[in-house]
Amino acid sequence: MFLHGYLPSILDGAVLTLKLAAAALAVSVLLGLIGAMFKMAPSKALRTLAELYSTVVRGVPDLVWMFLLFFGVQMLLNDAATAMGWAAPDIDPFIAGVLTLGFIFGAYMTETFRGAIMAVPKGQMEAGAAYGMGPLRIFLRITFPQMVRFALPSFTNNWLVLVKSTALVSVIGLNDVMYRADAAKSNTQEPFTVYMLVALIFLVITSVSNILLGMLERRYSTGLKENGL
Repeated sequence: MFLHGYLPSILDGAVLTLKLAAAALAVSVLLGLIGAMFKMAPSKALRTLAELYSTVVRGVPDLVWMFLLFFGVQMLLNDAATAMGWAAPDIDPFIAGVLTLGFIFGAYMTETFRGAIMAVPKGQMEAGAAYGMGPLRIFLRITFPQMVRFALPSFTNNWLVLVKSTALVSVIGLNDVMYRADAAKSNTQEPFTVYMLVALIFLVITSVSNILLGMLERRYSTGLKENGL
């Protein structure tokens, strides 16, 4: 029997990995949009905060952040619970992985969205303001639809790296594809076969992502190439 029956377990882990990546992407997009807005805000304090966030987060390895945020926050919660006389809570590895990866890639998305927003002609936003549109309406109806095509190439790259970075979450105990692969490797003594399967799974995910996001990029660029834009 292939991998002594561990194949279904590894595939279940792959599904969990996809859920982790999708949830972390949602968090990173939210943080990225906020960070981009802060970087372009009139307030110097907000710009400085966003600059510190993107610079510091991108300058520290992902694995270090994983350990810092998971074990560090757990220690803080334990100390706080002890001081209050409560039982110490346990951090769910899935939630910890989602928030950590979202926090890390939010810094990359900040730069992606900031560059995309800056690529949209300011005159169009000024025209929206002249028509009496509020800032939120200008963003949703003018800025966002146009920034998407500028953001997609970098967004695609960030997504692909995020998917591969999910492999790090196994170090905090999440029962993802890497965690299950490690268990299969230990019990089957077939490390090459196990990790080749994992590599194939990640390759399929990233290849399909490339195709789908490439189609989305072409859709948002429809009519622009014909006009030389």
